[in-house]
Amino acid sequence: MSAVALKPALEAGLRDLGLNLSDAQVDQLLAYQDLITRWNKVYNLTAVRDPQEMLTHHLLDSLAAIPALLRQIGRMPGFAAGPPQGETAPGPGEDRGPSPSRGSDPRSAGAWGPRLLDVGSGGGLPGVVIAITCPQVEVHCVDTVLKKATFIQQVAASLKLPNLRGIHARVESLKAEEGNGYDIVCSRAFASLVDFTTWSRAALKPAGVWMAMKGKHPEDELLALPSSVSVFHVEQLKVPALAAERCIVWMRAVA
Repeated sequence: MSAVALKPALEAGLRDLGLNLSDAQVDQLLAYQDLITRWNKVYNLTAVRDPQEMLTHHLLDSLAAIPALLRQIGRMPGFAAGPPQGETAPGPGEDRGPSPSRGSDPRSAGAWGPRLLDVGSGGGLPGVVIAITCPQVEVHCVDTVLKKATFIQQVAASLKLPNLRGIHARVESLKAEEGNGYDIVCSRAFASLVDFTTWSRAALKPAGVWMAMKGKHPEDELLALPSSVSVFHVEQLKVPALAAERCIVWMRAVA
């Protein structure tokens, strides 16, 4: 199934989510899915192969978290939710400066919002989707598998996303006190809440928040969290065309 054939379903999902993206951003999302499909033949980025299923289980599933993310950014001191969606993202043929894979600083190319780290990003979900829909956010996708970090760099270059960067490293090696801190540390179906927060704590800025995308309400995982982690909101999500439970667990570190 071609990207053109999937466009109406993607646009319908965006309307259901209340996301007002530009035509260029919609095209970038479809081009990203096309890149996953092509690289998946060699690098096995995802077990999902069917294009329609990839649209619902990957793109729309990640897009469902964007309204919640924007609301959270709007509550963070020093940041706003950003300019109206659809006004700042360029099309694939437009120039936004050098790609991050060539060593550019995403902030110098227009990212003025928070720094976000996507942990165990794999093929870039939700990190790449966040970079496309929220061009004001500087997005780093970290993975221990080199081919996956390389894929993110290729996506950044191909789609001209100067606010996106792939990092080949263990998340434990990223430390806020060394200038590598993040305002938001997120994950999607990555690990238990205890492991996620433990492994990524050093990367979280003192006033930062964790954003854990989960399926069903993770009651047992919440009960297992230590007192050093405070859960301030569990937000239910509805994914268009997908009959499955989804939520975001929002957390802060307690000194």
